[in-house]
Amino acid sequence: KMSVPDYMQCAEDHQTLLVVVQPIGIVPEESFFRIYKRISAVSQVNVRDSQRVLYIRYRHHYPPENNEWGDFQTHRKVVGLITITDCSSAKEWPQTFEKFHLQKEMYGSTLYDSRLFVFGLQGEIAEQPRTDVAFYPSYDECETVEKRIEDFIESLFIVLESKRLDRATDKSGDKIPLLCVPFEKKDFVGLDTDSRHYKKRCQGRMRKHVGDLCLQAGMLQDSLVHYHMAVELLRSVNDFLWLGAALEGLCSASVIYHYPGGTGGKVGSRRAQGGSLSAEAGNRHRPGAQEVLIDPGALTSNGINADTSAEIGRAKNCLSPEDIIDKYKEAISYYSKYKNAGVIELEACVKAVRVLAIQKRSMEASEFLQNAVYINLRQLSEEEKIQRYSILSELYERIGFHRKSAFFKRIAAMQCAAPSIPEPGWRACYKLLLETLPGYSLSLDPKDFSKGTHRGWAAVQMRLLHELVYASRRMGNPALCVRHLSFLLQTMLDFLSDQEKKDVTQSLESYTAKCPGTMEFITLPDGLKLPPVPFTKLPIVRSVKLLNLPTSLRPHKVKSLLGQNVSTKSPFIYSPIIAHSRGEERSKKIDFQWVQGDVCEVQLMVYNPMPFELRVENMGLLTTGVEFESLPAALSLPAESGLYPVTLVGVPQTTGQITINGYHTSVFGVFSDCLLDNLPGVKTNGCTVEVIPALPRLQISTSLPRSAHTLQPSSGDEISTNVSVQLFNGEAQQLIIKLENIGTEPLEKLEVTAKTVNTKEKLYGDFLSWKLEDTLSQFPLKPGKIATFTVNIKVKLDFSCQENLLQDLSDGEFLIS
Repeated sequence: KMSVPDYMQCAEDHQTLLVVVQPIGIVPEESFFRIYKRISAVSQVNVRDSQRVLYIRYRHHYPPENNEWGDFQTHRKVVGLITITDCSSAKEWPQTFEKFHLQKEMYGSTLYDSRLFVFGLQGEIAEQPRTDVAFYPSYDECETVEKRIEDFIESLFIVLESKRLDRATDKSGDKIPLLCVPFEKKDFVGLDTDSRHYKKRCQGRMRKHVGDLCLQAGMLQDSLVHYHMAVELLRSVNDFLWLGAALEGLCSASVIYHYPGGTGGKVGSRRAQGGSLSAEAGNRHRPGAQEVLIDPGALTSNGINADTSAEIGRAKNCLSPEDIIDKYKEAISYYSKYKNAGVIELEACVKAVRVLAIQKRSMEASEFLQNAVYINLRQLSEEEKIQRYSILSELYERIGFHRKSAFFKRIAAMQCAAPSIPEPGWRACYKLLLETLPGYSLSLDPKDFSKGTHRGWAAVQMRLLHELVYASRRMGNPALCVRHLSFLLQTMLDFLSDQEKKDVTQSLESYTAKCPGTMEFITLPDGLKLPPVPFTKLPIVRSVKLLNLPTSLRPHKVKSLLGQNVSTKSPFIYSPIIAHSRGEERSKKIDFQWVQGDVCEVQLMVYNPMPFELRVENMGLLTTGVEFESLPAALSLPAESGLYPVTLVGVPQTTGQITINGYHTSVFGVFSDCLLDNLPGVKTNGCTVEVIPALPRLQISTSLPRSAHTLQPSSGDEISTNVSVQLFNGEAQQLIIKLENIGTEPLEKLEVTAKTVNTKEKLYGDFLSWKLEDTLSQFPLKPGKIATFTVNIKVKLDFSCQENLLQDLSDGEFLIS
């Protein structure tokens, strides 16, 4: 029973000769593969004096039991052996040569020829000319390796050609031997070898075998003819296993004809074939050009006739692209009757899928693949399972079934870390899991999830992200765990149940205790970069508003001598061109200013989407344009809080334009920089404000008691202190006002004006009078210094014209600005 499938096999491999390259004794792995690479580059050789091209398939490992199926399909037969050895002294030579012979015996019955490449041996032995041994002084000095391989392939061709002619020529009267596969041998003991049925079976199998040899020898048209005849013969005796092989041979030859670029999908794996084929391709569309037809009735007595061109009959040679698939289906249905032919059936499915992928027939290809999934081979090792699922995944990817491909790749990843493996390969598992992301519409960039509706199945995506977290943990990379968990929390928040939200945040906190989450990119060994995941949903910010300074600290333009400023507004009453782009809204200027050195505030409306209290450790502003000292806040938002105002403060240290770009937080041990540009649906009154140089700050206190009721100032005035005084008509009093410079800048100017509001009475003379000279002599007032200023209050009112005086006595009120 053939036990090891070759998942990389393609239809065109049927025309290749199989050569095994192996080391003997101890050969450094690097040196071996260097030579192996050079040898395997010689994969196509034009045969001297003919139009034919030979194709070689090299393997450095080939299970001998697969070799026993070589009669069934000749491309499975090891026909060449190349061995590579290190031999430094003449003493070791006899033993080395002995090993070479033992190695040859392993594939003995099928080998056409073999070679031994000896590195390191110089001297007498190395100088004797031999055909089967080549001596090289070192792995670096071996220019002729490729030439030797070409000669070797020509010698294989000579043997192949003689076998082909030998089997194909008509030797009437000779009995044709019955070719069989290993598991059939016991079934044929004691059969009647003279019956017509038995003879036909022998003829059919031999015909098919000759077809294989023709295909390998570069005679495509002849092989098609032999396969057709074999199909007729084997169908008549119900020899299903071999009928399947003959049909598959027909498919392979037709695929090689229709798709000269190959179906393996490896770029540049085959050149379009030699001259004969291009000539045929040119003839392909001439009516009748390809119709070399055969008639099984026109066979000679023993059924093998060398001259195929003279045979006329019923079937066209080359299958059409549609027929290729039908014949593959038929062949696979025959193979499936034999449980020992599992590998043959599986490989045929894979070959058919590769052809269908080129024909862009995805649905049919998926049926073949579905069949391949269920073919039961022996108990596979974990390694083989990984390989099997990876190839299935690759084939599904090739036919555009991305989710199905991701499904199998994920199974392969899980297999890498199966409990039965002594040392689970978590790195391999992680790498394969990453490759499944596109199939599940996942990426590693949270920006892909911020816009529009959610793509893909969230439940599957969460499962996958959890697996990435687990694999990262087992690889011993806590920073990766934190990144993937943060990603899960940020992008899948809407799909997590309350319990899951608690569980995810608990595991996140346990990881960040060892390794806090940062805003750095994480670079993986293979160069992949994982972008940072800012928590823009913990808490969710709905609006950002820059606040004006408190009234007493707002800067005022010093009135210019020219009086009214000229308006700089647009001359148009109405302008329809109002920009609506978010970028412009962001950059729109705000009509107030901030002052250098003063505490400035930004109000955020936030809410907590979590079913538990959310602690935000360290929330502050992110700004550009001006040096800004952010004073971070810590908040605690109640569960599912609804909108909640949060004020973030900071002090501009220099002047210029300051732009609020976003805010930073620390939640569950993850530091996030959340930029407003990446937050959909955030309302803002503009984010850019002008910071003007620090202004002097004046504090006023008076000798009078504070007033019980406050004044309503007229528009444009601000009140910082209310004081009251009661005087009788005609009485005078002094009011002492203390002016203290509590800022950092010197006070240079002082202007005093008085304004009397809401008096109904007539006032005689100056109500308030003052002399500024004494005060101004103390200016400029240095920071921390105090100046005093005296105001004389003198009351002279006329109450004479009022009736019911006593009810209506009103105070004269004044305001100093």
